[in-house]
Amino acid sequence: MSRIRTAVIGVGAFGRNHVRVLSQLADAELIAIVDTDLQKAQQLAATHGASAFATIEELLDRIDAAVVATPTMTHEAIATRLLESGIDVLVEKPIADSSAAGERLATLAKDRGLILQVGHLERFNPAVMALEKALTVPLFFEIHRLSVFTPRSLDIDVVLDLMIHDLDIVLSFTRELPEETRAAGISVLSPRIDIANVRLSFASGCVANLTASRISTEKIRKLRLFQPGEYLSVDYERQDASRLAIRRGVGRQSSPAIRPSMTEIAFESQIGFESLPVEKQEPLHLELASFLTAVRERAEPRLDGFQAANALRVAENILVKIEEHAHLVSETIRRRT
Repeated sequence: MSRIRTAVIGVGAFGRNHVRVLSQLADAELIAIVDTDLQKAQQLAATHGASAFATIEELLDRIDAAVVATPTMTHEAIATRLLESGIDVLVEKPIADSSAAGERLATLAKDRGLILQVGHLERFNPAVMALEKALTVPLFFEIHRLSVFTPRSLDIDVVLDLMIHDLDIVLSFTRELPEETRAAGISVLSPRIDIANVRLSFASGCVANLTASRISTEKIRKLRLFQPGEYLSVDYERQDASRLAIRRGVGRQSSPAIRPSMTEIAFESQIGFESLPVEKQEPLHLELASFLTAVRERAEPRLDGFQAANALRVAENILVKIEEHAHLVSETIRRRT
C-alpha cells in the first residue's frame, strides 16, 4: 500500500489538530477535509493541499481511512456510513452518545474486518505508557483532571468531556469493570455537570477516586497510583512519571547467618525515588501514527471500540449516580428548610 488516503471530518478545535498532524505524517496522504461549514473546510483545505467537502458522500470512493471529529451526537451515524463503505475509522472520544451506540460501532467494525480506533488521547501520553510498563497490582488510584472554563464541549457533561480519559486509563490498568460506583457532581457555569467526584470499587479490591472539573482556576492533570511497595505518579501535562518505592537490603552490615534485629530490618529498608524513563512526544502524533500502522498492517488498534464502549458505560453509570445524589441532596434541603 502506498500512502494511506485520509480525510478529517469536522474541523473544530480537535479536527484542526488532526489535520495538522496528518499533514505531517509520511504514511498519510490528506485527501479531504469535511465540514458542514464548507467555507471553513475550504480555508483549511487550501492551506494543506486537500479538497473540501460539505458531506462525506462525495468522498467515500476516494479514501482509505477517516478521522471523525464532529459533535458526539453525530459519531454513530457518520462512523457507520464510513464503516459500511469499507473505510477504517478513528473516532474522537467519547465513541458515541451512548455505550449501546458504541457497541454497535465496535461490532460493525469487527464484522467487516475494519479498524475502529477511538481517540482517548491519554493512552498515547508517553508518561502513561511509561507507567504502564511499571504496573504490577494496582490497588488505589487518586486522579485529578481540572481545567479552566471555556465554552468548548458544553453539550456534554464533564464526565464525558474530561473524566472519561481517566476512566479509560483505570479500566485499561485494572482490566476489569467496577463493582460499585459512588458519585456526586454539580452544574455551575453550564446546564451540564461541571464538576464531579467519583469513587469506583473493583472486585480485585482496587479503589479509584477521580475528580474532574472544568471550572478550575488552573489546569491540573495528575494521576497517582499505589501498588504493593510502590507509589507511582504521572503528570499528564508535563509528561513525566516517577516511582517511590521501598528498597530492601540497603546498607546491611551483619552476617547473613545472624538473624537481624528490628532496627537492622528498618535500616535495610529505605525509600527510593526515581523518575521513570519517558520519551516526550505529542500524544496526538503517536495516536495517529498508531492508527495508520493498524490500517496498514490490519492489526488491532491500541484502543478499540469495545474498550471505548466500556469506558462510556462506566461514565453513564456515574451520571446516573450523580443524579441520584442530587435528588438525595434536594430532599435533604427540602426537609430541613
